[in-house]
Amino acid sequence: MVQAREHWSSKMGFILAAAGSAVGLGNIWRFPYVTGENGGGAFLLIYLAIVFTIGLSLLVAELLIGRSTQRDAARAFKESAGGAWPLVGYMGILTAFLILSFYIVIAGWTVAYTVKSLTGTILASGTEEVGAVFTGFISDPIEPVIYTAIFLGLTVFVVVGGVASGIERAARYLIPVLFIILVVLALRSVTLEGAGEGLSFFLKPDFSKVGWDTFLAALGQAFFSLSLGMGAMITYGSYMRRDDAIVGSAASVATLDALVAVLAGFVVLPAVFAFGAEPSAGPGLTFITLPSIFAQMPFGAIFSALFFFLLAIAALTSAVALFEVVVSYFTAGDPARRKSVTLWVGVTSFVLAVPTSLSMGVWSGYTIGGKPLLDALDFFTNNITMPLGGLLIAIFAGWVLRRHVVDELGANGALVSAWQFVIRFVAPVAIAVILIAGLI
Repeated sequence: MVQAREHWSSKMGFILAAAGSAVGLGNIWRFPYVTGENGGGAFLLIYLAIVFTIGLSLLVAELLIGRSTQRDAARAFKESAGGAWPLVGYMGILTAFLILSFYIVIAGWTVAYTVKSLTGTILASGTEEVGAVFTGFISDPIEPVIYTAIFLGLTVFVVVGGVASGIERAARYLIPVLFIILVVLALRSVTLEGAGEGLSFFLKPDFSKVGWDTFLAALGQAFFSLSLGMGAMITYGSYMRRDDAIVGSAASVATLDALVAVLAGFVVLPAVFAFGAEPSAGPGLTFITLPSIFAQMPFGAIFSALFFFLLAIAALTSAVALFEVVVSYFTAGDPARRKSVTLWVGVTSFVLAVPTSLSMGVWSGYTIGGKPLLDALDFFTNNITMPLGGLLIAIFAGWVLRRHVVDELGANGALVSAWQFVIRFVAPVAIAVILIAGLI
């Protein structure tokens, strides 16, 4: 007997939940430092152009696959085409689970830094001192694991509530709070003395700094920030009702996702320039450079706590989506199994998260391909399985999934033709470039 599938209670609920899936550490942690590494304004323009062409087209494809079948990531491919195509869905589920195992570790850091901001233990004027605090924290065998467990508990609490009562309800509260905090922090950052240089860097394109690497970085950032290639949007699309618009909803999700990234740029880059820090500081910009900047600001502890709380919210909404990809498959559409499956997935992900956390400290000597477990999982998913999944989804949607595509999209012929051109020709080439570049 086929169980009645859960659905979002409203279009807005779906948009907020899907935006929560897309909005994550990639938007607020990764986007500012990647922008800083790639010249600022020119990178921003290229990134936005790619989001609303290639990124949006692939997002529409994933939602189309999910809504048309009303099935999880693996069964959606089985019902649509069969053959070997369900392997794409299985790879997405595996990718989501592997990302979850290290994502909750990093997310635990954001919870810890929210607390440590209020106590002042991470606020120091020198980046070397702050860097030592960060290194000491992530290499500790106990404390990061505790914060990982706390964050995981929050994720399980949301997912066990179900699609409408858990995921959607959480998104209705968390996404508006996220935007409010972003705007408050952005206003504070752009009004700092000396912030003008950072604003100019971020908003004034300098195309003399644009090279092949800039396009590649923008393509990768747009692809990863939209949660593509991991089954999340197929899963969320499967909870859409038959009459929910795909194209309009996808455009709203892409817009909210890009808006968060841009606001994060306004939060970070003006402050970095105002205090003479280096915008291309890489991943350490968030956990090392910014705390040293907050230490020099009036009420710095409060703004630091707000920033890391913001990161924690973004991480939670994305972790919920990753969790749901796995839960959706193992419940097979049966809401009665949600509680037991959610708890089982939570325990399993925590079991893998513990060695992932320890790989940054006491187990750092045990490596895979010369990388600690956390970095190895990050490399494998971000450089191989996600782009490979995206590539295969683009091929599937453009060349295999021909049945009722026009009716399913509910858009005019010209728009469908434009989407088909991008998904058939532009997206596969662009994603293949990401995949190849990530392996060399």
